Amino acid sequence: MQIEKTENGKEITFSLSGRLDTTTAPQLETEINASLDGAEKLVLDFKELEYLSSAGLRVLLTTYKAMTKKQNGEMVVRHINETIHEVFEVTGFLDILNIE
Repeated sequence: MQIEKTENGKEITFSLSGRLDTTTAPQLETEINASLDGAEKLVLDFKELEYLSSAGLRVLLTTYKAMTKKQNGEMVVRHINETIHEVFEVTGFLDILNIE
């Protein structure tokens, strides 16, 4: 998996490509946790993400909880493909996450 990080003031965007699975989820979690201080908006761009496992879902959920605990904290997931949309639908993440 490739992770590209872009910062714009208090907004941080992580653009992911490849597979977010058991092997790569810890890498994403480490990068996100290192970036959350001072961030008010976290954007996860899944335009190039091909696969999402339960380990990736766990990272999304813990990150979502961390962002919503912050005052003015927000997390957005953008550009999901049909396969990831299906995973979000089956797991109930469509009702939890802010998806654009």
